[in-house]
Amino acid sequence: MRIRIRNVTNDDLDDFVEIYRLAYRGLEEYAYTKTRDIKSYFRWLMNRDRDGFFVAEVDDRPVGFVACDANWFSFFEDEGVGEIHEIFVRPDWQGRGIGSALLLKALDYARERGRRIAGLWVGVGNVRARRFYEKFGFEERGRWGKWIRMVKRI
Repeated sequence: MRIRIRNVTNDDLDDFVEIYRLAYRGLEEYAYTKTRDIKSYFRWLMNRDRDGFFVAEVDDRPVGFVACDANWFSFFEDEGVGEIHEIFVRPDWQGRGIGSALLLKALDYARERGRRIAGLWVGVGNVRARRFYEKFGFEERGRWGKWIRMVKRI
C-alpha cells in the first residue's frame, strides 16, 4: 500500500463530505451533520489555510483528510500555532497508518511555517482520538464543555 498525500483542491469537496460523514458516525455530537454545513466547513478550511489542507490517497482514491492552520493565533497559548482543525480517515482504512501519516504531514507543515506549538480540540467522549494524539506527544491543557484542548511542542 502506498499512501500519497497532496494538497486539497475544490474538486475534493464531495469526497470530503462523504468521508467526513463516515468518520464521524457515532460521534455526531462533535460534527456537522447537514450536507450544506459540511460543505461550508470545507470552504472555511480552504480559506483559513489552503496550503495546510491535505488529502491522503491510496490508489488515487481519497481515504482521509487533515487541515492544519498555520495562520491561527491561539489565545490559550498566546501565540500563533499550527492549529489542527480537522483530521479524519475512512473507517475501513483506519488502523493502517493513514491518520499517522496525515498528522505527521500537518506537524511538518506547521514547523515549516515557523510554528513552535501544534494545538487541537478533541471531544471528551472521543477516547480513541485522544489516545491517538497522546501517542504523538499531545498533552491535555484543559476542558471546556464537551471539548478538550491538546497541545504539543514541535
